[in-house]
Amino acid sequence: MKITAIKPFPAWVGHRNQLIVKIETDEGIYGWGESGLSGREKAVVGAIEHFREFLVGRDPMRIGAIWQELYRSQYFEGGRVLLAAQSAIDIALHDIKGKALGVPVYELLGGKHRDVIPTFPSTGSLDGPETIERAKSLIAHGWNVVRFFPGAWDDGQGTFEPRESIGKTAKWLIKAREELGDEVVIGIDYHHRLSVAEAASFCQKMPSGTLDFLEEPIRDETPEAYEALRRMTDVPFAIGEEFASKWQFLPYIERDIHQFNRLDLCNVGGFTEAMKVAGWSEAHYVDMMPHNPLGPICTAATIHFSAAVANFSWLETRVAAGDLYGADPGYGIFTQQPMLEGVTYKVPETPGLGVEIDEDKLTHDSFRFWEAPHLRRRDGSATNW
Repeated sequence: MKITAIKPFPAWVGHRNQLIVKIETDEGIYGWGESGLSGREKAVVGAIEHFREFLVGRDPMRIGAIWQELYRSQYFEGGRVLLAAQSAIDIALHDIKGKALGVPVYELLGGKHRDVIPTFPSTGSLDGPETIERAKSLIAHGWNVVRFFPGAWDDGQGTFEPRESIGKTAKWLIKAREELGDEVVIGIDYHHRLSVAEAASFCQKMPSGTLDFLEEPIRDETPEAYEALRRMTDVPFAIGEEFASKWQFLPYIERDIHQFNRLDLCNVGGFTEAMKVAGWSEAHYVDMMPHNPLGPICTAATIHFSAAVANFSWLETRVAAGDLYGADPGYGIFTQQPMLEGVTYKVPETPGLGVEIDEDKLTHDSFRFWEAPHLRRRDGSATNW
């Protein structure tokens, strides 16, 4: 079997772009992959086009060797753009190999540990009693893990003041814990919008036990900063969604800085790299809590990964198809895709990923330039989204 074509499709799906990649072979078997670098799809397409020049004609079954060649056969190796491209290619190659062998992808990863994948939903910004009511509704539906987002992060003018946010959000988290009870797992994603001092103050404004996990409170470039924050709070950390290799995870795992890995299969390097991170994490008792904000290919791939690792907690999922990260199944692009069954995903038994796409509809809605919010403080300076 030989690779005959690698086709990137940057397409507008739902509320933003998805970068979907199709790899075709001379035996008619094809595979689908997805890149996770949202908002910079054009850069990833360029990287895929470079890789395509030497991958056409190669054996798609040699996934590990291809991964190493993609990473090592350039002087400027790694980085988020190149690994996002490599992730999509790696996922598509696993889809091909699963189809060629007639087995689900999880069988290529060692077989499944579980038959269903527990998930967690999000409520939106925590800025009033209505958010707690949304959490209660999710719990009534069957979820026992709920994630909030910080309040006071956008006044409609793109303004974010961290100190105002942490006071307001801490107050409502205390209220949420009181009303939701101790049996519910409560977390919050601060989307690296805080400094070390701000994140420490935020945690210290709440009684111990209010939060079960704090996701991405500060930026990840400096592990020593996370270590400083670790010394100032007992809240478990969930980080790593933007990491683009096992090497970025290295200091966090080895220094026991965090408790949950928010690994993103479409950014870290696909299945090949994700399984290495999972095994390394298992040795340090760090649980996998995958990032899953993209489309059905990312979801399907992450379901297979989640089934195949022992150290798994919950998979992020979208409750409403039309939310910020949602892709409406009604668009008709994805003719076969994972669907929630209550509050879990059933592990698929079909060969490959278990996703199919109407290629004609995929090309109907072309790429549109999209930007994440550019937040500023009231003094006019830029701050993190």
